[in-house]
Amino acid sequence: MESGSAASPKGIAVIVGVGPKLGRSIARKFSREGYTVAILARDLERLFRFAKEIAIGAKAPVFAIRIDCSDSQSIREAFESVLSLGFVEVLVYNAYQQQQPVSFISSSSSSTSSSVTNTMISNTQLCPTSFIDAHVDSFEKSLAVSTVGAFHCAQQVLPGMVDRRRGTILFTGCSASLNGFPGFSELCCGKFALRALSQCLAKEVQPLGVHVAHVIIDDIIGPPRSSSPSRLMVEEQQGGVGTTSLMDPDALAQTFWYLHVQDRNAWTHEIHLRSSNSNDFNI
Repeated sequence: MESGSAASPKGIAVIVGVGPKLGRSIARKFSREGYTVAILARDLERLFRFAKEIAIGAKAPVFAIRIDCSDSQSIREAFESVLSLGFVEVLVYNAYQQQQPVSFISSSSSSTSSSVTNTMISNTQLCPTSFIDAHVDSFEKSLAVSTVGAFHCAQQVLPGMVDRRRGTILFTGCSASLNGFPGFSELCCGKFALRALSQCLAKEVQPLGVHVAHVIIDDIIGPPRSSSPSRLMVEEQQGGVGTTSLMDPDALAQTFWYLHVQDRNAWTHEIHLRSSNSNDFNI
């Protein structure tokens, strides 16, 4: 599905894993900077709405393409559509599999740790799963989406980037990229592996002109300030804009853009982002 006019001579910016917060903000930023944007996710109907909204705002072409990042065939088919649009200049891999709640067993001797964990989970709307009750199918799917999907997507775009000796690949990580959390083996293992993949690729393809970076978002992402009157009201009540710990996805998108336009004599390979008002650590 296309919204907008002809493809940009700057190339294609591909954002894999586009929801209402970060993915949409990244797509909007690159579109406003003059890129033809392809947004990919499983929910095609929602992608259509995002594509139309972004294309109207940026007056630039936006393409909505369905993808299932746990299915290698779906990835190949999606990127056949992407590559038919032109050369890919930017790939942002923002997909992850949210684990489903089963039950969470905690030791009675660790009530303090359990309390901290429960607060952390409720803040982020993620659901811990007891390792004893975890299903291997769910574990494997989380690994497939977080890491194997990233592997396939990178392989689709890297040959063209290496041929042109330029391009950017950005992987989205989180607190679970750095630390294991009880009840989150699925998410943590996938995100740990994604970080390793990013580091391996960065060292391999940097000499070939391709910038690879891992972006750790170590806090909770809220709605954009610009589109959330209720958020602005809360911030004003607390003392001014930017006083809540919720991270603005539009501000995060600026960092993704900054990584893309960095001078190649000083490339960042990993960046760790937190709100200045956050005092705790969350998944």
